[in-house]
Amino acid sequence: MLNSGKALKVSIYLSEGSTYHGFAADAAMLDFLFYRGVSGATVIRGVAGFGADRHLHSASFVEISDKLPIKVEFIESESKVEELLGKLQEMAGTGLIEVQETRVIKPAQSSKVRPELQPSIAKIEGKAKLMRIYIGEDDRWNDKPLYKALVEAMRANDLAGATVYRGFVGFGAHRRVHRDKPFHLSHDASIMISVVDTEEKLNQFLPVLEQMVQEGLIVLSDVEVIKYTHRPNANQEPVHEA
Repeated sequence: MLNSGKALKVSIYLSEGSTYHGFAADAAMLDFLFYRGVSGATVIRGVAGFGADRHLHSASFVEISDKLPIKVEFIESESKVEELLGKLQEMAGTGLIEVQETRVIKPAQSSKVRPELQPSIAKIEGKAKLMRIYIGEDDRWNDKPLYKALVEAMRANDLAGATVYRGFVGFGAHRRVHRDKPFHLSHDASIMISVVDTEEKLNQFLPVLEQMVQEGLIVLSDVEVIKYTHRPNANQEPVHEA
C-alpha cells in the first residue's frame, strides 16, 4: 500500500499501436501493474506528438492517426518501483521511461485489499509442478468472472501458461450436480484451470490465489517438463547474434 511521504512517479511514453507479446503494450502494462499490487495507474492518450522517429502524429476531425502518443503513469514507493522497472523496460520496447522523485501528501484509500505479488523468476527446466484450480463458472472477483481474473493474474505474473476447462457434469462440496442438458446450458458449470510452472514460482503465486479464490479446490502435482516451446511473435523483431 502507498503511504504518505517520499515516493517516485513513473511515466512511460509509448506509441499507440505498440504491442507486447501480441497485446497492446499499454493494456499489458496496466494488467502487470494491477496484479503486482501497484496502488494506482493511469493511461493517457495524447492528441499530438512526436518521438525518436521524428514523425509528427496528430488527431483531427479529418484524419485519425493510429500512432498517437500514449502515457502510462503511476506513483509508488522507491522499493516497489525498483522491483518493477526491469520488466517495465522490457515491455516498453523503444518507448521512454521517466522516473521523478515526488511526495505523497495523502494516499488514495480503498476498502478493497489488493494482493502483493512476488517478482517473476526463471523459466521452467525439468522438474515442475502442475497446479489445478477447481471453481464454479458463476464465481466472481472484482465484478468479473473469477476464471478470467485468475488467467489475467497468471499472465501478469509471467506464469508459463494456463488453460481453462469447462465441465459438462460434476459436483463439489455442496453435493449439487451441475450438468449441461439438451437445449439448456448451465450457468454454474464446473471450471478447472491448469497451469504448469516451477514449484517456487507457483508457491509465490499461492497468496494471490488465497485472496481471489474464496471457495474452491487447489491441488499441486509433480510433473516433468519434456518440451516447452512457443512460436515467435509475428510482431516481434528477430534477434541477430553477432
